[in-house]
Formats: sequence, C-alpha cells, structure tokens
Amino acid sequence: MSRIGKLPVDIPAGVTITVGDKEITVAGPKGTLQVPVQENTTTKVEGAQAIITRSDDEPKSRAWHGLQRALLNNAVIGVTKGFEKKLEINGVGFRLSGGPKEIEMALGFSHPVKYVAPEGIELKTEKMNITVCGIDKQKVGQVAAEIRALKKPEPYKGKGIKYADEVIIRKAGKAGKK
Repeated sequence: MSRIGKLPVDIPAGVTITVGDKEITVAGPKGTLQVPVQENTTTKVEGAQAIITRSDDEPKSRAWHGLQRALLNNAVIGVTKGFEKKLEINGVGFRLSGGPKEIEMALGFSHPVKYVAPEGIELKTEKMNITVCGIDKQKVGQVAAEIRALKKPEPYKGKGIKYADEVIIRKAGKAGKK
C-alpha cells in the first residue's frame, strides 16, 4: 500500500468535494479547482474525509494512487489557505515595480522586462521582493520558475532573481598572479 495514498484527505468545514467520472471538483472559500481522476483509482467522500483506493497492485496503479491523493490534498489546501512562493531580486541597479497582475523589472538589460501573470495568480511586490500567490500549487510554482528564469542568480556576485529560501553557492573570482 502506498504510504501517501493510504492516508485519508481531511476535508475542512466550508470545502465541498464532488467526485465525477473524469475529474474531482474541490470548492472552498478561495475558489474552485478541478483534479483529474487517475486510472485505476477511486475516490469516496465519507464524512469529513476523502479516501482514495486503487483497483490492483500494478506498479503504475501504485504510483497513481499516491499521485491522486497528493493532487486532491493540494487542491483542498489551495481552496482553504492558498499557496505562495517568495522571490528576491539582488543586484546593483535592479528595480521592481507593478501591481497584482503585471510587474516591470529593470534587470540590467537594455530594456525593462515585463511579466504578466496568468489567470488565478496574484503578484505582490515589496521593495525587491516578489510574492506569487494563488490557489493552484502547480501554477504558482510555474509562475515563480518563469520569473526566476528571466535572470537566474549567478555564482560570483549572486546577482539575479532567486527564491527566498534558495542558497546561492558562491565561487571565488580570478586568483591574481603571485
């Protein structure tokens, strides 16, 4: 039995789960998410818990069992609390401005870089920090990765966009002649 898949998903008050043939709909105070139904898995809502079971013991079914539970749990957390990723901009002359849907950054290029957030994602800016917020964990992570890819941190001075909890391993510069 999958260690993750066998755990029930707790459904907090205010969240409703509707199980369909092709997708599971999770509705809560922050919004609604659809989770695709994986092959060979069934989901039952019993009281304040959702229980995921699998039909056989094939390796693919075992993998999908844990995946189905993780996707459903992430959807429940997303519609109740939401997800966020924090990014930091480091560098001399780098600037950040913008609002909840679009940000503009000066990242050392000859032109300003604009990033428009997709539907369901909010961008909060504060000094040189960006916070990506939303209810869909996958979409929040993807947007954060796209913003980071605009100017990855370099190992010599640490300039660029990095995750707030990311550690940039520094390299030594040129060693002069002795």
